[in-house]
Amino acid sequence: MSSSAIIAIIIFALAMVATVAIGVYSGRGREKSMDEWSVSSRGLGFIFVLLLMAGESYTSFSFLGAAGWSYKYGVPILYLIGYLSVGLIIAYVLAPTLWTYAARHKLVGLTDIIEYRFKSRPLAIFVAIAATIFMLPYIQLQIQGMGTVVNAMSYGAIDLKVAAIISFIVAELFILVSGLRGSAWVSVLKDGLTVAAIAFLAIYVPLHYFDGVGELVGRMIQEKPQWLTFPGAGGGEYGAAWFISTILLNTFTTAIFPTTLAGYISADSANSLRRNSIILPWYQVLLLVPVMIGMAALFVVPALANGDLALFSVVIDSLPAPLVAIIGVAGALSAIVPMSVFMLAIGTMWGRTVLGGGLTRAHAPADSAAAAQDPAGARQRKLSQVVCLIAGLVALAGSLFMPNALVSLSVLSYEGMAQLVPAALLGLFWPRMSKHAAAAGIVVGGIAMLTLYFTGNDPLWGVNGGVWALALNFLVVVVLSLVSPDPRWRKTWRSEARATARAAASARPAQVVESSRTDAQG
Repeated sequence: MSSSAIIAIIIFALAMVATVAIGVYSGRGREKSMDEWSVSSRGLGFIFVLLLMAGESYTSFSFLGAAGWSYKYGVPILYLIGYLSVGLIIAYVLAPTLWTYAARHKLVGLTDIIEYRFKSRPLAIFVAIAATIFMLPYIQLQIQGMGTVVNAMSYGAIDLKVAAIISFIVAELFILVSGLRGSAWVSVLKDGLTVAAIAFLAIYVPLHYFDGVGELVGRMIQEKPQWLTFPGAGGGEYGAAWFISTILLNTFTTAIFPTTLAGYISADSANSLRRNSIILPWYQVLLLVPVMIGMAALFVVPALANGDLALFSVVIDSLPAPLVAIIGVAGALSAIVPMSVFMLAIGTMWGRTVLGGGLTRAHAPADSAAAAQDPAGARQRKLSQVVCLIAGLVALAGSLFMPNALVSLSVLSYEGMAQLVPAALLGLFWPRMSKHAAAAGIVVGGIAMLTLYFTGNDPLWGVNGGVWALALNFLVVVVLSLVSPDPRWRKTWRSEARATARAAASARPAQVVESSRTDAQG
């Protein structure tokens, strides 16, 4: 084993120990309730919410896929920056509304919102199952992404499978103990290293290999012009229509992702979310650095078999082992943080809605000594932790024994989650929408999405197949809701809308929660 590998392994080991220590310590002295584990008792301030939500932007894909797509295709990768930035415009409006609705009714996630809005636990269970199917690939991809990062930064000394197991153990240790608060605290370390690493690479790589960014861009224009125009290098399906439609689809889908909702609901106020939406778009600018390095790799390592290694190939070629290890640690943490939040979100949906009795059990008063000693929330938290562990084990097993089995499903994850948008968002703003319409829309949209993909028609006429499926989903929801609306809508909508508007304007969680005791139910 080379001295460079030994140095990298030591730095990586110390970083993983620090990660577990920070994550576990963050949960000390906290109550053992479902609210605390799943959404940090709605008490995270602006900085922690900012860092936690930034973790949704910077994952292992940022270090691998962003540079890899840039290396293989060129400008189509800019869809990543496009939808993350446009999504924050939507979040400025939607995030405070979702936070207010959840705080007033003591809801902790997507399935809670579905169950409360439609008064239907079966529909919420259906949504939990669908969301889990489409989220598991993300956990597996983060595990495999960390394996790739650690293998590269250790100069091949740490095996891919060993790195995958390490990522699973580290993430589970702090998420099971501290919940979302642990992820938020680890995000401080992760984002500090990530910003430092990306800022350094933005200056160093162009100067080390070229005479600055200008020369790199000039060479791209002269020698690789196809990388700078749609549909990218080698032609293909990533044209302008795909680019725009994918941004639109992912923009709204991101808003209802269970992991995004966890970040929203954990905030201490609606104003924290508004400030977050103003500042985070600037954070997305950092994603241009991996894109730039991917293009630089076209000249530095022009014959890479695996384009996803573009960034680390350049880093290893030009930097000493300690700096390679630090950048590798930033990439590893960029996998661990989002992975932990995905596992927590799946655990919350199943522990609360599917196995824990749903909102009826969660909001039941402790009217007996037994209930007071073992409240439903504590039971739901334990169930959620068990499911969190199981979800991680399933994803780990997939990455170890079937590393390519979920590739197709991962491509469909965003398109699949998009089919939950009408139920999760439209239902909050359109009182006529019924639970039957919501369920039918999800089923029809899901079938359409899968049909387009497996018949080779995604994208269809250049447009992302998920957009066509979502359009059909909306059509089904609108028609069925007009024909057979929710029977409660006339009686409950006006009072609910007034109460939510008052609570959102106040932007104070104490008043919001208190208002849920007196305002009419939705």
